[in-house]
Amino acid sequence: MRLQAVEPRRLYRQIADQIRIRIGNGEVAPGARLPAERDLARQLGVSRPSLREALIALEVEGLLDVRVGSGIYVAQPGARGRGAELADASGPFEVIRARWLIESECAALAAGHASAAQRRAIRKAHAHMLKEAKRHHNPLDADRAFHMRIAEATGNSALELVVQTLWDQRMGPLYRALEVKLEYPAMAAETVTEHQAIVNAILERDPRAARSAMRRHMDMTRKRYSKEWKEAGK
Repeated sequence: MRLQAVEPRRLYRQIADQIRIRIGNGEVAPGARLPAERDLARQLGVSRPSLREALIALEVEGLLDVRVGSGIYVAQPGARGRGAELADASGPFEVIRARWLIESECAALAAGHASAAQRRAIRKAHAHMLKEAKRHHNPLDADRAFHMRIAEATGNSALELVVQTLWDQRMGPLYRALEVKLEYPAMAAETVTEHQAIVNAILERDPRAARSAMRRHMDMTRKRYSKEWKEAGK
């Protein structure tokens, strides 16, 4: 399988195009196993997060089958493509980085400007997530509600809209396809603990601590989705 190096500045779509063309040309047979993620990234000259986004996109389109703990395989002919759904989708790691930038400042603003009612709403949203986390290891609706309450507490409707848009991307097919590969039972407990640090800083009206806590939460999120495929589920 010959691959042309991809410049690091290119997005996951360009990486996916190279692999897609070679599959279409028959250079890689249906059912064949691709090189390991680390080797593919080295051959293409790209970061592993960017490659991972490309691989997941190709799986969503029905061209690849990513099997955690086994490898990356070319799907059999006839798999139904869904590329149209990804036309405007941001890569999961792009979303995480954008949230790191935007939501950390939202947390800082909320710590400095939230009203008593807004602080109660944030605390209530966290309590609800804690309850939902006992029922499922990834309570997405409760998670989104928590982050939206923080955005609302900034007092800036434009930031609120940005956070809403980021969460629309975060709930999209590309992000979710990656997430389900790497979910594990302890994930909710970790997230709740990270959220508690954010809540504490906001309730203490400490913008610096709130910003730091949100950044740490997003750093940990990125780390969770950067795990080796073989480590997922442990």
